[in-house]
Amino acid sequence: MNTSAEASQVGCLHVFDMDGTLLRSTATIELARQMGQLEAGQEIERAWGEGTISDTDFWSKLLDICKDASPADFDDAFQSSPWMDGVAETFENIRSHGEDVIVISQSPTFFVRRLELWGVNETYGSAVELGSPLEKSATLMPEAKVAITQSALAARNLTADECVVYGDSSSDVELFTTFPHSVAVNPSPVLAPLAAKTYLGIDIREAHALGRQLKAASTRNHFAQGSSSS
Repeated sequence: MNTSAEASQVGCLHVFDMDGTLLRSTATIELARQMGQLEAGQEIERAWGEGTISDTDFWSKLLDICKDASPADFDDAFQSSPWMDGVAETFENIRSHGEDVIVISQSPTFFVRRLELWGVNETYGSAVELGSPLEKSATLMPEAKVAITQSALAARNLTADECVVYGDSSSDVELFTTFPHSVAVNPSPVLAPLAAKTYLGIDIREAHALGRQLKAASTRNHFAQGSSSS
Protein backbone atom coordinates (compact mmCIF):
# COMPACT_ATOMS: atom_id res chain seq x y z
CA MET A 1 0.00 0.00 0.00
CA ASN A 2 1.34 3.45 -0.96
CA THR A 3 1.29 5.75 2.06
CA SER A 4 2.97 9.07 2.70
CA ALA A 5 4.96 7.46 5.50
CA GLU A 6 6.31 4.86 3.10
CA ALA A 7 7.11 7.51 0.49
CA SER A 8 9.06 9.57 2.99
CA GLN A 9 11.31 6.58 3.64
CA VAL A 10 12.50 6.45 0.04
CA GLY A 11 15.78 8.40 0.09
CA CYS A 12 17.81 9.84 -2.74
CA LEU A 13 21.36 10.94 -3.44
CA HIS A 14 21.91 13.82 -5.87
CA VAL A 15 25.35 13.83 -7.50
CA PHE A 16 26.59 16.97 -9.26
CA ASP A 17 29.58 17.69 -11.44
CA MET A 18 30.91 21.23 -10.90
CA ASP A 19 32.62 22.84 -13.91
CA GLY A 20 30.05 23.38 -16.65
CA THR A 21 27.24 22.03 -14.47
CA LEU A 22 27.07 24.17 -11.33
CA LEU A 23 29.72 26.61 -12.51
CA ARG A 24 29.39 28.38 -15.86
CA SER A 25 33.17 28.35 -16.20
CA THR A 26 36.00 26.28 -14.72
CA ALA A 27 37.79 26.57 -11.40
CA THR A 28 41.07 27.00 -13.28
CA ILE A 29 39.78 29.98 -15.24
CA GLU A 30 38.31 31.64 -12.16
CA LEU A 31 41.45 31.10 -10.07
CA ALA A 32 43.59 32.51 -12.88
CA ARG A 33 41.25 35.47 -13.25
CA GLN A 34 41.51 36.18 -9.51
CA MET A 35 45.31 36.10 -9.73
CA GLY A 36 45.39 38.45 -12.72
CA GLN A 37 46.54 35.68 -15.06
CA LEU A 38 43.39 34.93 -17.02
CA GLU A 39 45.22 34.37 -20.32
CA ALA A 40 47.54 31.83 -18.69
CA GLY A 41 44.53 29.97 -17.30
CA GLN A 42 42.81 29.96 -20.67
CA GLU A 43 45.96 28.68 -22.33
CA ILE A 44 46.39 25.66 -20.07
CA GLU A 45 42.69 24.84 -20.37
CA ARG A 46 43.04 24.96 -24.17
CA ALA A 47 46.18 22.82 -24.14
CA TRP A 48 44.64 20.24 -21.81
CA GLY A 49 41.50 20.06 -23.91
CA GLU A 50 43.60 19.48 -27.02
CA GLY A 51 45.70 16.87 -25.24
CA THR A 52 48.98 18.70 -25.78
CA ILE A 53 49.93 18.76 -22.08
CA SER A 54 49.72 16.06 -19.46
CA ASP A 55 47.58 16.20 -16.34
CA THR A 56 50.72 16.72 -14.26
CA ASP A 57 51.84 19.64 -16.44
CA PHE A 58 48.37 21.15 -16.21
CA TRP A 59 48.34 21.05 -12.42
CA SER A 60 51.93 22.29 -12.18
CA LYS A 61 51.06 25.31 -14.30
CA LEU A 62 47.90 25.99 -12.27
CA LEU A 63 49.82 25.78 -9.01
CA ASP A 64 52.36 28.21 -10.44
CA ILE A 65 49.54 30.62 -11.27
CA CYS A 66 48.29 30.30 -7.70
CA LYS A 67 51.68 30.29 -5.96
CA ASP A 68 51.13 33.70 -4.33
CA ALA A 69 47.45 33.16 -3.53
CA SER A 70 46.12 33.50 -0.01
CA PRO A 71 43.03 31.73 1.41
CA ALA A 72 41.23 35.04 0.93
CA ASP A 73 42.12 34.94 -2.78
CA PHE A 74 40.61 31.47 -3.07
CA ASP A 75 37.50 32.62 -1.20
CA ASP A 76 37.16 35.63 -3.50
CA ALA A 77 37.62 33.49 -6.61
CA PHE A 78 34.90 31.15 -5.39
CA GLN A 79 32.44 33.87 -4.45
CA SER A 80 32.94 35.89 -7.65
CA SER A 81 32.68 32.90 -10.00
CA PRO A 82 29.76 32.76 -12.46
CA TRP A 83 27.68 30.11 -10.73
CA MET A 84 24.42 28.89 -12.16
CA ASP A 85 21.45 30.67 -10.61
CA GLY A 86 20.03 29.02 -7.51
CA VAL A 87 22.89 26.72 -6.52
CA ALA A 88 22.59 27.20 -2.75
CA GLU A 89 18.78 27.12 -2.98
CA THR A 90 18.94 23.81 -4.84
CA PHE A 91 21.13 22.26 -2.17
CA GLU A 92 18.76 23.56 0.51
CA ASN A 93 15.80 22.05 -1.33
CA ILE A 94 17.50 18.67 -1.52
CA ARG A 95 18.35 18.71 2.17
CA SER A 96 14.80 19.81 3.05
CA HIS A 97 13.52 16.59 1.47
CA GLY A 98 15.75 14.55 3.76
CA GLU A 99 18.04 13.74 0.84
CA ASP A 100 21.78 14.19 0.36
CA VAL A 101 23.89 15.99 -2.21
CA ILE A 102 27.50 15.42 -3.18
CA VAL A 103 29.71 17.15 -5.74
CA ILE A 104 32.40 15.25 -7.66
CA SER A 105 34.71 17.31 -9.85
CA GLN A 106 38.06 17.10 -11.61
CA SER A 107 38.83 20.58 -10.28
CA PRO A 108 41.14 20.99 -7.25
CA THR A 109 39.76 19.80 -3.94
CA PHE A 110 40.57 23.13 -2.28
CA PHE A 111 38.10 24.85 -4.62
CA VAL A 112 35.39 22.18 -4.72
CA ARG A 113 35.16 21.78 -0.95
CA ARG A 114 34.05 25.39 -0.58
CA LEU A 115 30.66 24.19 -1.82
CA GLU A 116 30.18 22.58 1.58
CA LEU A 117 29.55 26.11 2.84
CA TRP A 118 26.41 26.06 0.68
CA GLY A 119 25.08 22.81 2.13
CA VAL A 120 26.76 20.02 0.16
CA ASN A 121 27.12 16.86 2.25
CA GLU A 122 30.37 15.72 0.65
CA THR A 123 32.76 17.08 -1.98
CA TYR A 124 35.43 15.33 -4.04
CA GLY A 125 38.05 16.83 -6.34
CA SER A 126 41.51 16.26 -7.74
CA ALA A 127 44.22 15.93 -5.07
CA VAL A 128 45.85 19.24 -5.83
CA GLU A 129 46.80 21.48 -2.92
CA LEU A 130 49.03 24.54 -2.77
CA GLY A 131 52.18 23.66 -0.84
CA SER A 132 51.70 19.88 -1.08
CA PRO A 133 53.62 17.46 -3.34
CA LEU A 134 51.88 16.87 -6.67
CA GLU A 135 51.31 13.17 -7.31
CA LYS A 136 50.98 11.70 -10.81
CA SER A 137 47.64 10.25 -9.74
CA ALA A 138 46.30 13.63 -8.55
CA THR A 139 43.57 13.91 -11.18
CA LEU A 140 40.15 12.55 -10.23
CA MET A 141 39.40 10.36 -13.24
CA PRO A 142 35.91 9.87 -14.74
CA GLU A 143 35.69 6.27 -13.54
CA ALA A 144 36.37 7.48 -10.00
CA LYS A 145 33.11 9.42 -10.16
CA VAL A 146 31.26 6.13 -10.45
CA ALA A 147 33.21 4.49 -7.63
CA ILE A 148 32.66 7.47 -5.32
CA THR A 149 28.94 7.53 -6.10
CA GLN A 150 28.58 3.80 -5.51
CA SER A 151 30.39 4.13 -2.19
CA ALA A 152 28.21 7.07 -1.15
CA LEU A 153 25.07 5.09 -2.02
CA ALA A 154 26.25 2.04 -0.09
CA ALA A 155 26.99 4.18 2.96
CA ARG A 156 23.38 5.40 2.86
CA ASN A 157 21.88 1.99 2.07
CA LEU A 158 20.56 3.34 -1.23
CA THR A 159 20.43 1.75 -4.68
CA ALA A 160 21.34 3.11 -8.10
CA ASP A 161 17.64 3.76 -8.67
CA GLU A 162 17.68 6.12 -5.68
CA CYS A 163 20.26 8.42 -7.24
CA VAL A 164 20.14 11.34 -9.70
CA VAL A 165 23.31 12.45 -11.46
CA TYR A 166 23.88 15.85 -13.09
CA GLY A 167 26.69 16.60 -15.54
CA ASP A 168 27.67 18.31 -18.76
CA SER A 169 30.68 16.73 -20.46
CA SER A 170 32.72 13.67 -21.37
CA SER A 171 33.97 13.30 -17.79
CA ASP A 172 30.38 12.40 -16.85
CA VAL A 173 29.84 9.69 -19.48
CA GLU A 174 30.60 6.85 -17.06
CA LEU A 175 28.13 8.27 -14.53
CA PHE A 176 25.40 8.60 -17.14
CA THR A 177 25.89 5.07 -18.45
CA THR A 178 25.90 3.61 -14.92
CA PHE A 179 22.97 5.40 -13.28
CA PRO A 180 19.53 5.53 -14.93
CA HIS A 181 18.38 8.90 -13.56
CA SER A 182 20.53 11.53 -15.25
CA VAL A 183 20.15 15.21 -16.09
CA ALA A 184 22.46 16.73 -18.70
CA VAL A 185 23.05 20.44 -18.06
CA ASN A 186 23.95 22.38 -21.22
CA PRO A 187 25.63 19.18 -22.36
CA SER A 188 28.41 18.50 -24.81
CA PRO A 189 27.42 16.44 -27.89
CA VAL A 190 28.97 13.28 -26.44
CA LEU A 191 26.87 13.41 -23.26
CA ALA A 192 23.51 14.63 -24.53
CA PRO A 193 22.32 11.30 -26.05
CA LEU A 194 22.98 9.48 -22.77
CA ALA A 195 20.78 11.69 -20.58
CA ALA A 196 17.35 10.79 -19.27
CA LYS A 197 16.57 14.53 -19.18
CA THR A 198 18.33 17.56 -20.68
CA TYR A 199 18.35 21.12 -19.39
CA LEU A 200 19.46 24.18 -21.35
CA GLY A 201 19.74 27.41 -19.39
CA ILE A 202 21.42 29.09 -16.43
CA ASP A 203 19.19 28.14 -13.47
CA ILE A 204 20.23 24.92 -11.73
CA ARG A 205 16.91 24.91 -9.86
CA GLU A 206 15.21 24.12 -13.15
CA ALA A 207 17.66 21.32 -13.90
CA HIS A 208 17.06 19.93 -10.42
CA ALA A 209 13.31 20.04 -11.03
CA LEU A 210 13.90 17.63 -13.92
CA GLY A 211 15.89 15.41 -11.59
CA ARG A 212 13.06 15.47 -9.08
CA GLN A 213 10.66 14.41 -11.84
CA LEU A 214 12.85 11.39 -12.51
CA LYS A 215 12.91 10.59 -8.79
CA ALA A 216 9.11 10.94 -8.50
CA ALA A 217 8.51 8.68 -11.50
CA SER A 218 10.88 6.10 -10.05
CA THR A 219 9.06 6.21 -6.70
CA ARG A 220 5.67 5.75 -8.40
CA ASN A 221 7.00 2.76 -10.34
CA HIS A 222 8.47 1.31 -7.15
CA PHE A 223 5.13 1.34 -5.36
CA ALA A 224 3.21 0.26 -8.46
CA GLN A 225 5.44 -2.80 -8.75
CA GLY A 226 5.05 -3.47 -5.04
CA SER A 227 1.26 -3.30 -5.28
CA SER A 228 1.12 -5.59 -8.30
CA SER A 229 3.26 -8.23 -6.56
CA SER A 230 1.26 -8.19 -3.32
